[in-house]
Amino acid sequence: MSSSLEVGTATQPAQLTPVSEPVTGRGARAVIVRLVLGSSAMLFIELALIRWLGSNVLHLSYFTNFVLLGSFLGIGMGFLISRKSWSILPLSSVLLMLLAIAVHLFPVRLLNRGGNAIIYFTSVKPSGLPAWIALPAIFVIVAVLLAGPGEVVGRCFGQLDPLRSYRWDLIGSLLGIGTFTLISFLRAPSVVWGAIAAVLLVLLNRRGFKLVTALSGAGLILVLLAESTTAGISWSPYYKVQTWEHTSWTGATKVMISVNGIPHQLMAPADWLLTQSEPAYQQYSAPYERTNTLSLDNVLIVGAGSGSDVGIALSKGAKHVDAVDIDPRLVQIGAEKNPDHAYSDPRVTVYINDGRAFLQSTDTKYDLILFALPDSLALVNGASQIRLESFLFTDRALRTAHHHLKPGGVFAMYNAYRQGWLIDRLAETTAAAFGHQPCVDQTASHRAVITVAVDPANQKCATRYSPPNNVVAPSTDDRPFLYYKGGGIPALYLWTLAGIMLFTLLAVRVLAGPFRSMRSYFDLFFMGAAFLLLETSNIATFALLFGTTWLVNALVFGGVLVIVLAAVETTRKFRTPPLPVVWGAIVTSLAIAYVIDPAWLLGLPFWPRLILACVIGFLPVYLANIAFAKRFAATDHAQSAFAINLLGSILGGCLEYGALLTGYRNLLIVVGVLYLFAFLLTPKHDGALVSA
Repeated sequence: MSSSLEVGTATQPAQLTPVSEPVTGRGARAVIVRLVLGSSAMLFIELALIRWLGSNVLHLSYFTNFVLLGSFLGIGMGFLISRKSWSILPLSSVLLMLLAIAVHLFPVRLLNRGGNAIIYFTSVKPSGLPAWIALPAIFVIVAVLLAGPGEVVGRCFGQLDPLRSYRWDLIGSLLGIGTFTLISFLRAPSVVWGAIAAVLLVLLNRRGFKLVTALSGAGLILVLLAESTTAGISWSPYYKVQTWEHTSWTGATKVMISVNGIPHQLMAPADWLLTQSEPAYQQYSAPYERTNTLSLDNVLIVGAGSGSDVGIALSKGAKHVDAVDIDPRLVQIGAEKNPDHAYSDPRVTVYINDGRAFLQSTDTKYDLILFALPDSLALVNGASQIRLESFLFTDRALRTAHHHLKPGGVFAMYNAYRQGWLIDRLAETTAAAFGHQPCVDQTASHRAVITVAVDPANQKCATRYSPPNNVVAPSTDDRPFLYYKGGGIPALYLWTLAGIMLFTLLAVRVLAGPFRSMRSYFDLFFMGAAFLLLETSNIATFALLFGTTWLVNALVFGGVLVIVLAAVETTRKFRTPPLPVVWGAIVTSLAIAYVIDPAWLLGLPFWPRLILACVIGFLPVYLANIAFAKRFAATDHAQSAFAINLLGSILGGCLEYGALLTGYRNLLIVVGVLYLFAFLLTPKHDGALVSA
């Protein structure tokens, strides 16, 4: 295809020229097949990069949306490139191979903690390239890499009418998400991901480049095969997991578990763990020693992991233990290798679930509830500040734990908290939930065990805990940022986001020419930003209501695409109201979503909660995409319009960090403002405002 979007000169700005007439018949079917294949490749490679890079470059465990934003930029660049005569697609497979080799040779094993205002759990020594080199390089490589599949989809958009293109793009995206969800469920190793990505890129490339693409794919597979066949390596839906055995000088054999290259858990006999004198091991016994009387008829352990705390509870005489963990692979390792065989004990019932979701769904009362080291090393995909355990430590979550204790019950949690302010914050959150101060046992390196009884007379603290005067307020369900001390947005984030926006502007200027040439599509830019924020808000809401598990997250992403597809089909097949009416409906639906506190739904049974959550969360998504589909159908330049919409998503991704200051609920106000900008910038002279 010859280029019809050229960079302007100093005297003549770039002009957009209409695409050729859409193809029909057998030619259209061939374009649709290629479009679906390209869309599937885009989503699959994007998700694979988020998982794999986050598991090997520690910085990205806490900045998964860094790769997400790079993907958006790359796909947008691909759409702009699709209007030109040259192709970037053959470079994608080569870059993918080189990226895998570079990460394999220079793994980054230390995260800059950015002072003590925000905490990242790490316990490893520095290695690999410094962050200021690794992160920008990965962002640029991901963008250029994804531009290849984006170009394929963009060229197909230029050969079909806009809504037909968008429809099949969504179907292909659903296939990509479905495929990656399936291999996550099967816990397939990374070599399987690489093989699928390599095959997709071979199929997409034209005949003259298939050999180069195939050779690059083979190189990629070899690198990932080396990783996948390393002793002890396996994959969970959240981490790259590695296990190895270690024999101490006392002769005890411990099984060590690391995730994403960081030491995470250990398995050893319960009697050995309870008899160690080192401060690090006191966390195992303290919860059982801080009460005058403690019955263990029914125990709940959240963060049961590989089973060490379950084994200890059984050794203390527990008659029944509910063991809850979000990661099925860690539990499986515990079932296979834990020396106490705790998970084989008939007194133990295992639940693979998010801890907060389990507490909300059970009616059981417990004698002891223990949060056993439930700190994750991963974020919920699509939400830059929500970690897997974020909703477990909010003020309402601890009140829920209190509600599930018997009158003589005890609640405890322990971890190496890294900062004193975090210990004080959790202690005060516990005190507010239980009505009195807990016992706080602190050891070296800010390790702490926080224990509280329902009846304060039942507590037996080793030392009296006195909170300081300036304790950080508890985290809430709207602001579940436990490890964020507060104040302004950390400088690390601001510099990173500024760099992303600067690179985005430069890339668009080079590929699309002067920004004034895209003036007629500025409304689509703000639609993209608003939609990304709306999607993030939904992810946070569904994580609260149903848990932060990988399956819930995948279903939310898939559900959003299904709703978008439904909006496109509605616009294609039915007469819809004029755009001003749709804009009004969007504002109304956002107002409803803002007024209804998601916490009101927590007490409902599962199905009513799900139905109401979908209606409240997805109605604005549906209406917003009715507006987008009507506007998109009226464009003469589908590739450029869609590219600008995707680039707007990058702004939305950057604005999402504002939730640190506003909370997720107030993001809906920002969404409303962005849609207002889109409404005001919508061209009034075309058919976009006419009922269709």
